[in-house]
Amino acid sequence: MTRAEEFEDLRSLLFSIAYRILGSVSEAEDAVQETWLRYAASSTQPTSVKAFLSAVVTRVSIDVLRSARVRREEYVGPWFPEPLLTDPYEDPERSAELADSVSMAALLLLERLSPLERAVFVLREVFGFGFPEIASSVGRSEAACRQLAVRARRHMDEGRPRFEADRREREELAGRFFDAFRVGDVDGLAELLAADVTLVGDSGGKAPRVADEFLGLDNVTRVIGGLADLFVRVGGTVEAREMNGHPGGIFRDGEGKVLNTWTLDIYDGRIQAIRSVSNPDKLAHLGPVADTLALNRKAHLTKDLAIHLSGDRRSPGRGD
Repeated sequence: MTRAEEFEDLRSLLFSIAYRILGSVSEAEDAVQETWLRYAASSTQPTSVKAFLSAVVTRVSIDVLRSARVRREEYVGPWFPEPLLTDPYEDPERSAELADSVSMAALLLLERLSPLERAVFVLREVFGFGFPEIASSVGRSEAACRQLAVRARRHMDEGRPRFEADRREREELAGRFFDAFRVGDVDGLAELLAADVTLVGDSGGKAPRVADEFLGLDNVTRVIGGLADLFVRVGGTVEAREMNGHPGGIFRDGEGKVLNTWTLDIYDGRIQAIRSVSNPDKLAHLGPVADTLALNRKAHLTKDLAIHLSGDRRSPGRGD
């Protein structure tokens, strides 16, 4: 087997490691490509290709994450991971760990960890690597890695919801939610939302927004109802899709270009959180991306949504 063939056999694993460390599809793909360049340039043949490449992609990802942390501190508004439609790596023996760790909620919890804690947690808790391999990957002793793993696990456990819905329940509830959204059934939407539901958007300052966050059943229901009306006006469609292992949707304009994505956190029989990603830089891997700023200038979307939320009865789209 050639080096290129060895690498391709492990590409999905390497991407999955990098994505969980970085929370970015594009940065994970770059980390995998850098790993290949280093492997191709290496003059030695490792005893375990899997261990070698996993260590390289981990080190590359840690370096990228350290520099990304600085940029994220200056990010405009809330920061979310790039939405992932399909995790390319499969391991039947670790399917639960893989599914849980790729959710938006889990990735946001991982953001609380230091880069080393995050890498150790991903390698140990998600992919089941031994501490000797982890120590080699992050350049720390086995004892230090065990301590990092304990701290990371504690932080992650503290932030997890206690009762999560099973997959079938999530999919059924999400289907009802998007059906209600398509027809603007505000009462139907409200029945599916938790009393303390949140709607949070990541635009990065590069897409229209009225506010970054809406809290509570009444506020979120009004926002979604207003968005449904505006969505119909621009001829949009919503495609229900699994996003980061959980129910979600891709919103497109009349030409089929991507406007944004939503992911739904569902437990206790209700939608607890809706996370919207509209930053075009985070959507390019999903297909052609709409120019939402231009669309907003043309159709006055945020202005009319603000009027809707204020209770003003003026006709949508009417200028002053």
